[in-house]
Amino acid sequence: MIKKEIILTSKHHNRSFAVDLRYEPDGTPKPVVLFVHGFKGFKDAMHFNLMASEVAAAGYVFVKMNMSHNGVTPEQPLDFVDLEAFANNNFSIELDDVELVIDKITSEGLGVSAEEIDTSSLCLVGHSRGGSVAILKACEDTRVKKLVTWAAVPDLERFWTPDFLADWKAKGVQYIKNARTKQDMPMYYQMVDDFEAHADRFRIGSQLTKLAIPFLAIHGDEDETVPVESLLMLKSFYPAAETFRIAGAGHTFGGKHPWIDTQLPDHSVQLLSRMISFLKAS
Repeated sequence: MIKKEIILTSKHHNRSFAVDLRYEPDGTPKPVVLFVHGFKGFKDAMHFNLMASEVAAAGYVFVKMNMSHNGVTPEQPLDFVDLEAFANNNFSIELDDVELVIDKITSEGLGVSAEEIDTSSLCLVGHSRGGSVAILKACEDTRVKKLVTWAAVPDLERFWTPDFLADWKAKGVQYIKNARTKQDMPMYYQMVDDFEAHADRFRIGSQLTKLAIPFLAIHGDEDETVPVESLLMLKSFYPAAETFRIAGAGHTFGGKHPWIDTQLPDHSVQLLSRMISFLKAS
């Protein structure tokens, strides 16, 4: 399997971020799957590399990207060492980062030879809040031909209660505890300002009325972070969506960080089996 990592530069704050890809070279142009991580996530977290290799082995060029302001750096890709960048993140930045990667895929194939990559066939995949970003980008970018979400958040405002927002505005910052690293991760109020300035663009329900491509939404029915009822919301927004509920699965489908096993957890095996069937369907 060929594996490669490249560094791109966001148009926001000149931030560098890493993108990697993998594929099995066989002289046949392969569709592209671009994966977007979620909140407090990064492209090499948990079992994402193992999942990427499984999809690549099924006949795809699998691309994973860090968000430019997710708090990790190309030099320290596994740790949140830049909390100032994290604090300055917002949905406009994330959508622009995804667009930049799509630009690089469709214009340059990320350096993969034309005999190995079909840049006209792109599926966007996202986990958790990354699923929300994937939905929004797919709704506005016709280069995305299929969409898959894993435990997606169906409403980006759902965790912003009036009291939380008032406190956030008064202080200018809110801190979110990272249970794994024990870090207090800051978010500046500029995220709310950005949302309010582009609210129509960021409202998933209204944006999904514009979608006209195959969409598969996957969720665990024991998700402790984003309730499985989110599937019903997404289906109501986009009735043509296919949904897949995994019995007993939590928010990370059995994954945790670090992942040291050489095998995938059963819930992730189910997820990938269903996703690959969806990708291969015409």
